[in-house]
Amino acid sequence: MQAVFKKRSILPGFWPSFSYTTLYLTLIVLIPLSAVFLKSFSVTWAQFLRSVTAPPVLAAYRLSFGASLVAGAISTIVGFLVAWVLVRYEFHGKAIADALVDLPFALPTAVAGIALTSLYTEGGWLGRYLTPLGIKVAFTPLGVIVALIFIGLPFVIRSVQPVLEDADQELEEAAASLGASRWQTFYKVILPMTRPALLTGFALAFARALGEYGSVIFISGNLPMKTQIAPLLIVAKLEQYDYAGATAIAVVMLVTSFLLLLGINGLQRRSARFLERAR
Repeated sequence: MQAVFKKRSILPGFWPSFSYTTLYLTLIVLIPLSAVFLKSFSVTWAQFLRSVTAPPVLAAYRLSFGASLVAGAISTIVGFLVAWVLVRYEFHGKAIADALVDLPFALPTAVAGIALTSLYTEGGWLGRYLTPLGIKVAFTPLGVIVALIFIGLPFVIRSVQPVLEDADQELEEAAASLGASRWQTFYKVILPMTRPALLTGFALAFARALGEYGSVIFISGNLPMKTQIAPLLIVAKLEQYDYAGATAIAVVMLVTSFLLLLGINGLQRRSARFLERAR
């Protein structure tokens, strides 16, 4: 009876679940991605290399990946601090602040781009004070980073917040009672517990930033060789009916993004295993 009970499952068995998963991934993920690869292979290898190594394309790659990495790193640091405040402190308006975290999820990205542009232009509410200081945000790579932080920050907060809520504060008290400083407590106790969640949040923010279009199109200005990111360049190629060039750029973005995310997931798994062993 015990063996029979262990085999029971609320959901269907392995093969029905596996078949549905495979069908879903095939229809929603594999077939569209395969179409992108096949379209890019419709040109010769020389034409493919010429499309993906043109100076404007290389500049778009550098801006897309560089801005996404910087925005993901900043979102990770700021997101941890915001999650810490929301979990560890009680203050008036906490429920409103917690709800505002999810606002970028619900807000159309084009609206976010317009709002950020109106704030950071030279005559905007914030731009008028930053411009005299020599800080120009709108229509610069800095503006792209600001937009990517806006849409990526909630991913980090929502990844770290549950971990902090479940964390045992007695471990921090024990570390303090043994003479550990605040930095030692953070580095030896808090950081190991939250590292997998931080890596998850960074991966989500980074992946979201790489494919972002709506919030960047306005604040970047779409200046070739300066503020034109890869998704904007792909759209420009499609508008010119250069489908092969657009899919070639997309293939490079897909492969590079997959390798980076694969490495981040590997680090996340190693951190999770290390945490389990420490326990």
